[in-house]
Amino acid sequence: MTSLEHRYPEFDGLNLTWESLEGIVKHNGPLIDRSGAPAGGHGGIPIAISDFNGKYDLELWSFASLEAQVAAFADDIAYDAHDIDDGLRAGLFAVDDLKVMPLTADIIAEIGKHYPGLDDIRRGAELVRELISYLIGAVMSEAGRRLEAAKPQSAHDVRHHHQPLVAFPPEVAQEEAEIKAFLKRRMYRHARVMRVMGDAEQILFDLFARYQQSPGDLPAEWVEGTERETETERARRIGNFIAGMTDRFALIEHQRLFDSTPDLR
Repeated sequence: MTSLEHRYPEFDGLNLTWESLEGIVKHNGPLIDRSGAPAGGHGGIPIAISDFNGKYDLELWSFASLEAQVAAFADDIAYDAHDIDDGLRAGLFAVDDLKVMPLTADIIAEIGKHYPGLDDIRRGAELVRELISYLIGAVMSEAGRRLEAAKPQSAHDVRHHHQPLVAFPPEVAQEEAEIKAFLKRRMYRHARVMRVMGDAEQILFDLFARYQQSPGDLPAEWVEGTERETETERARRIGNFIAGMTDRFALIEHQRLFDSTPDLR
C-alpha cells in the first residue's frame, strides 16, 4: 500500500492517513513493547512494516484507535461465522458435529426448540445468524464495561491505555477460541482442503522460481529499474508481485507459463 501502488505523481503508494495505516498494522494490538521487544505473541516486525515505521512512526508499542479495535473483532466474528457456513455447505462437517462445543450446542438446542423438524440447511443458516448476534452482543457489552471504567477523553487515552478497550469477555473469548480450534481441526486441516492447499503452494512455488529464472516473464513495469538490485531485493519484488495476484490471475499466469496446472477444486 505504501510503495506498490503507483497512483500519484509525487510519491509511490496510496495516500492513506496515519490513523488508517495505524489501524491496519496494529488492529490486533501493539507489535512491540516500550523497550522494543516483540509483543502479543509477535515473532518480530515484518520487514515492510519495520522499514516504513522508520520513516513514519506508527507508535508500534501503543494500542490502535477504537475503530481499529472494533474492526479486529468484526473480522474475527465474520471469519468464524462464514467459515462455519462454508464448512457446512462444503460438507466438511455437519450441524450436529458442532455440538462438541457448549456455545454452539446451546444455540443448536434453542433452534430445535423453536423450529422442530427444521432441515439442516436452515439449521446451519440460523446457527450462523445466532452466533453472529451472540458474539457482537458480547463485544458490545465488554467494550461498554471497559469504556465506562477507563473513561477515555481522547484518542491519545485509548492508545495509551494499559489494555484494549474493545474485547470479548473472558468466558466468551474462551468460547470463540474453541470455535477456531474446531475449524482448524475439521476444516482448515481437512484432507480435501490440505490437498488443494498443497497444489496452491506448488503453483506459487512454480511462479516464484520461474520469475527468478526468467525476469522477462514479469510485466514490464515490474522489471524497469531493477538492474542493480540485490538478490534479496529481487526476491522481495517477485514476492510482492505474486502477493498482489488474485487466485484467478495466479491460475491464468501458471497456465500461461507451464504445460500443466493443478485443478484447485
